[in-house]
Amino acid sequence: MSRPRIAVFTGPMPTIANTPPLLTGARSLRPQRLAAPVTVLVEAYSAHPLEEQAAHLYGPPDAWLEDGTPVLRVELRPEDGLFLLPYAARRADGSPWDGTVEAASPEDTRQTFLPDARRLYEEIERFEVGGDGRPVALSELADFDFFRAAPGGGYPRGVPGDVEPERLGVDYFPYEPPHLVREPDLAALARITNQVQAAASSGDYDGIQWLESSATVEETLYWLNLLVDTPVPVVGHAAQRSHRSLGQDGPKNIVDGLKYLRSGVWRDGDGRDRVGAVLIVDEMVLASREVAKTDARPGGYVTVGGHGGVVADLGAHWAPRLTFVPDRRHTWCSEVRLTALPEKVDGVAGSLAGGVRAVPVPVRDADGLRGAAMPRVALVSFGHYADVAVGPGEQAAPRPDLVWQVDRLLEHGGLAGFVVEGMAPYGSTDPGTDAAMRLATFAGMPVVRVGRGHPGGMVFRRAPWAIAGDNLTATKARMLLTAALLRYGALPPARDPSAPTEAERAAVRERLDAYQHLVDTH
Repeated sequence: MSRPRIAVFTGPMPTIANTPPLLTGARSLRPQRLAAPVTVLVEAYSAHPLEEQAAHLYGPPDAWLEDGTPVLRVELRPEDGLFLLPYAARRADGSPWDGTVEAASPEDTRQTFLPDARRLYEEIERFEVGGDGRPVALSELADFDFFRAAPGGGYPRGVPGDVEPERLGVDYFPYEPPHLVREPDLAALARITNQVQAAASSGDYDGIQWLESSATVEETLYWLNLLVDTPVPVVGHAAQRSHRSLGQDGPKNIVDGLKYLRSGVWRDGDGRDRVGAVLIVDEMVLASREVAKTDARPGGYVTVGGHGGVVADLGAHWAPRLTFVPDRRHTWCSEVRLTALPEKVDGVAGSLAGGVRAVPVPVRDADGLRGAAMPRVALVSFGHYADVAVGPGEQAAPRPDLVWQVDRLLEHGGLAGFVVEGMAPYGSTDPGTDAAMRLATFAGMPVVRVGRGHPGGMVFRRAPWAIAGDNLTATKARMLLTAALLRYGALPPARDPSAPTEAERAAVRERLDAYQHLVDTH
């Protein structure tokens, strides 16, 4: 393909854009910039232990030292870019940076996460070398624009004329140090959606790269697969090890992503993406719906449920070739894409004791998806051996903790639902949980049932008042149910959720069919 332009987004808690702490010392070589030109003498034939064995193939050295050591003169200039140099900075009191201080305040803590991927891509191009000995020249293969979508690193002091002072846990979200971990909320997800959609709608880009935490990229990537209306490919990347640490895997994943984007193998007959959002890690292309992380090591991603998920292998020297094309709606053909969402849907509010009523929920406006509209979807996990036994002739009472949760969601008002992790692969649970989830359903909150963990099978529709989660994991089902609530709104609530009428049951059943359609096709 012709030279593409790629939009690169840095999302929350990205190990791929995290770095080890900066420590003072001559042995601590870190990428830094020269302030002025300098000429250095490099010992000849020192790039490889056997280089001198081929000295007869080389031109003469530039000079010799008094002890006879042959040397090459090299002029290093600031415009050459980054160099690996000893890290010489010290603390304000003059002591070396030799470690971290436990529980230091944000004001007394240096950040390790990069604010965006610009520096990451620069270091890949400057220091990484391909198997052929040539530099990894990213800038010769594509043009990149870098975006910050709730990144791991931020500017608490701001950048005059460019970036306003940013707040930890509002504008940026690290996972290190542990006491400063901040988790993005649903409003942040809405902002991410609007930001990615704006870039996609601009028409300026031939592809999108999304960088995020290896533990959560599968959720966000599937969400973008559902919501972002774009015909260009969306590629996610993560790393199990931080950038410039021992065994770093991020640079290879990014380069493989560019290889996939440039290949055009994702195109359909009309030039649109036929695959949907994918995660590219460990030389594999994995469908966003099927991929799940199981361990923090290379090879720690698997495909779950069903018998597909690996879209292509990028380990070979030849061009990528698709081995599996997901039969699911995505991006430009998704029925829950941002541009197809209604401006307003019905939510629910009230209480189980006092009655449940429908309330209007504005979903989107001129700025895109509204953060206040984002549904609250709770996760419920089944464990064998119930708290209370149900004897012969007894009716199981709804679990009190889940009844309380339903009431809290009604008290908050708006859009809400549940994802239940039941027995794998059936999604079944104990009678008390079943009773509570039936109550939630007739209070207007749809329930999706999935198998526990990372199931190898699929949940089929057995429970009459629940949505069968097919091969979705609980976290993926949460993403799809969130999107479905924005598309269809709450279920029609019964006047008395504990005793719905036949007409109320029929209305709920009809709406559940629409939800089930989304699970089956997206």
